Amino acid sequence: MRERTWILISVGLILAYLSPLVILGEGAHLRIHDNLDSNLIWYKTLVENNVLFAPNDKEIPSIMNGLPREALSAELSMFALLFTLFDPFPAYAVNLFLMRFTAFFGMLLLLKKHILPKTKAGSFISVGTALAFSLPAFWPFGGLSFAGVPLVLYAFLNIRKQKNHWTNWLILILVPFYSSFIVSFIFFLAIMGIFWLVDAVRYKKPNWKFVGGIALMTALYLVKQYRLVYGELLGKGFTPHRVEFDRGYRDWDTVMNFFGNNLLHAHSHSYVYHYPFAFFTAVFALLFTAGIIAVRRLKRKRQPEPLTPGEKAIPALLLMIVVFSFWISIWNWEGMRVLKDAVDLINEFNFGRFHLLNVVTWYIVFALSLMMIQRRIKFGMVLVVLLLIGQVAGETSRHHEFKYRSIDYPSYEEFYAEDLFSDIQDYIGQDPSEYRVVSIGMHPAVAQYNGFYTLDFYVTMYPLEYKHQFENIIEGELAKNDTLENYYNTWGGRVYAFSDELGKNYLFTKNNQETINNLDFGTEAFKEMGGEYVLSAVEIENAGENNLELEKVFENESAAWKIRLYRAES
Repeated sequence: MRERTWILISVGLILAYLSPLVILGEGAHLRIHDNLDSNLIWYKTLVENNVLFAPNDKEIPSIMNGLPREALSAELSMFALLFTLFDPFPAYAVNLFLMRFTAFFGMLLLLKKHILPKTKAGSFISVGTALAFSLPAFWPFGGLSFAGVPLVLYAFLNIRKQKNHWTNWLILILVPFYSSFIVSFIFFLAIMGIFWLVDAVRYKKPNWKFVGGIALMTALYLVKQYRLVYGELLGKGFTPHRVEFDRGYRDWDTVMNFFGNNLLHAHSHSYVYHYPFAFFTAVFALLFTAGIIAVRRLKRKRQPEPLTPGEKAIPALLLMIVVFSFWISIWNWEGMRVLKDAVDLINEFNFGRFHLLNVVTWYIVFALSLMMIQRRIKFGMVLVVLLLIGQVAGETSRHHEFKYRSIDYPSYEEFYAEDLFSDIQDYIGQDPSEYRVVSIGMHPAVAQYNGFYTLDFYVTMYPLEYKHQFENIIEGELAKNDTLENYYNTWGGRVYAFSDELGKNYLFTKNNQETINNLDFGTEAFKEMGGEYVLSAVEIENAGENNLELEKVFENESAAWKIRLYRAES
């Protein structure tokens, strides 16, 4: 078959992969962590409150009694555009379509033009690997933070070869507005900088257009994140809760266990199903390479063909994966506290995230290893086809619909439960701006999505003063549970109404019921902050002892929750 046919088949398979979003609509089952519990709500709230372009100190009244605009996401992004043009679920779905197809065509271009030979086998492996790369469980709100890396690398390699077509520069200009600098591209651009420096020393002729591309992307990221630059780097704005970060006390055994797990299973933000197929394919290629080198050094009469540049690159790329996995592992080692305690920036920013780029490196190594198998093993092409089928099947097995339905997660519609929360608002009978709520046993994002004004929230940056104020509500529960106390005091991104008896579980649906027998809730502090109602997904046995009165229980067939509405007594 021709390459065009393989591409059309791949596009059809990607569309089939994405089809539950269209067929099921809001009945689809999606990731909740760092997704439905946070990022989606941030953009929805920004758009619905008309504060996308508001000044940094503009307060968003529905969040945390007035969260400064500076704390939420940048408006100069594709996500802001999508949530402006569409309702939340269609915006989310369009984003996934864009991510998957960018990942496919970006990896295809990279492999065809710069990695694999221009042969029939090379074309087939390029398309097959690109298909597999388009299917991992990328973090949805990462946009092109990982899915777009091959496309950007393709553009940089073109510029390196003095192919200065305008499309290369267009890629470098557009991707910053659909990806994250601090999650992935600050590390990618650092690697490109090292790449440029090695080239400059090796060829004694700096490629100024290449370094210009690095500078261009960096500048655009800073423009996109002008709020962060203004507020954090220039010291203009509130004191963030991040100054109290105190993470990273793992002992050496824990570090080594994390290293092994990261090497084999990657990270939830750039999760790749490289084990076992891509992993053992790469290990085989590495051993085969070592064997060829050994045979040639023995100077036998019948020596194997010399290694190709791609085959020579396999050990170096695998070493990079190992180094990056080890680096993130020791980043949270207790021995690193010396540096983190000495330098605020090192304490507040995760410089260990190079490992998030491993998802791309694994697939480049996979493609090179498949090419080696095809070239050097009899009937190697049959094995290549089987390995590609296995890799695609492995990635597909982690499809969000399969994964989250199997562990009994609620669907998008069930999670946000709009009809149920509309009934609660109707029962209360006041404008939501006139009272404040917190949630127990449930992510505050659910209430926020439905228009409630929440004192609790999940956000990556907010005023330190608010963290201490909210602590007065939950200090009794934190005192009972060292894990929760450490979680809140040393990180604090989740400003939740924690319960010792529930722990770090915020998904007590009507099919997963518990009872809190001894809640120690700071009701007076809650009322001082304007709190009036507690939306609890579980029964609070000693509600009366906390001056909380059960008003009514709400439940319907389309909602995941059974909500007890408690009111703080005067």
